[in-house]
Amino acid sequence: MDMVELLGYAASIMVALSLTMKDIVKLRVLNFIGCALFTAYGLMIDSWPVVLTNGFIACVNVYFLTKMWRAKIE
Repeated sequence: MDMVELLGYAASIMVALSLTMKDIVKLRVLNFIGCALFTAYGLMIDSWPVVLTNGFIACVNVYFLTKMWRAKIE
């Protein structure tokens, strides 16, 4: 098993783990990490559908985490 394959497994585990969270902040943080790992994985295997989809989902997670953080400090 090479490093690229390990990265793909790590990304899969993070996304799956995120879906077990009850706390939405923890879910979004773990999902963001998983998506970021999948984006890197997609770049390494030259798969643009993986890169674009997970890059978009990572941005959605950042958007909602920022929105929740701003609402908390107001």
